[in-house]
Amino acid sequence: MATRAVLFDIDGTLVDSNEQHVNAWAFAFREEGRPQELDDIRAQIGKGGDLLIPALIPDASDALRERLSKRHGKHFHGSYLTGIRAFACAAELVERTHRSGRKVVLASSAKKDELDHYVELLGVADCLAARTSIDDVETSKPEPDIFGVALQKVGVEPGDAIVVGDTIYDIEAATRAGIAAIGLTTGPFDEGQLKDAGAIAVYSDVGELLAEFDRSPLAD
Repeated sequence: MATRAVLFDIDGTLVDSNEQHVNAWAFAFREEGRPQELDDIRAQIGKGGDLLIPALIPDASDALRERLSKRHGKHFHGSYLTGIRAFACAAELVERTHRSGRKVVLASSAKKDELDHYVELLGVADCLAARTSIDDVETSKPEPDIFGVALQKVGVEPGDAIVVGDTIYDIEAATRAGIAAIGLTTGPFDEGQLKDAGAIAVYSDVGELLAEFDRSPLAD
């Protein structure tokens, strides 16, 4: 495989935001009288609300799903978004990937306004060939739609791309799209779970991946 494009997930991969999402969802579920255990929410992080909510409340009506999503957004934006920080070496990894001649795409289940905030936080706008968000697709990860749209935007075939993500849902979505994937253990899943989901390599964080760049699948 000659890697022409690298598709980065953002939440939990480049920015340290997973627990903030967990807490925002916990508030939302509790306010609607359907409280959930934090570990149960954590196990679904990496999905968009369209799939996270029915995974936890299979009988949720459309109206309840809409209310939960709005409450999550209210808490996430109101209490957490501005305090989120990038992982050490995240921007440097994006820049290194860009300098290597590969197209860099941010392919996330985040909402567009959150994605824009993260791009500004990372300071990597000039490195990006494209960006995709949940607003570009009807269904979030682990469905492959986001990665499919990302590849279309940069004109790259699945076999010439690689995904970097922190959840099994990133890995599963990549596999369904025919894209190889690297896992990071900065999310709620360990090395074994990421490899079982199909990751071809797993690193502890973006810093380790950057340090191992020339020996990693990114350099293939």
